[in-house]
Amino acid sequence: MIVRPALPRDATEIRDIVAPWAYHERNVLIPKDLVGYYEAIPEFLVAELPDPETGRAVVAGCGALHVMWEDLAEVRTLAVREEYLRRGVGGAILEALLERAHVYGLKRVFCLTFEVEFFTRHGFEVIEGPAVSPEVFNAMLRSHDTGVAEFLDLAWVKPNTLGNTRMMRNF
Repeated sequence: MIVRPALPRDATEIRDIVAPWAYHERNVLIPKDLVGYYEAIPEFLVAELPDPETGRAVVAGCGALHVMWEDLAEVRTLAVREEYLRRGVGGAILEALLERAHVYGLKRVFCLTFEVEFFTRHGFEVIEGPAVSPEVFNAMLRSHDTGVAEFLDLAWVKPNTLGNTRMMRNF
């Protein structure tokens, strides 16, 4: 398996990996239009594995690291193709995203997830209440990013986050 930075040519693959997790009965990831994936390509990593039938590399999973503040980022859009689940793809992507956070000099990484056990195995802990100082909270309120509102646990995003757990990993 190779985990590498995503390239623009990967945007449609990322969309296709996320789609089964964002629609239908699962509804655990937030869907985006294709343009949103192109805009976020610098944040994404992808994992490639050889296709068992052809031997050609296939993008098996993806994940993004979104910087939110000078010491804080969020893991977003961590998804694996169903046929590649339980092969370590998600864990490899998450560890590579955490390494990216370390290289960036970040001290904390946040996620909003239904997969509490998975993230716990990677050092994340459930958080309750405010996760930043009042000054940072007030500054972050100016963001137009829904993910920031989810991180801040604002009431207007609660209908979209019901059942999710806010988790943090500190370095």
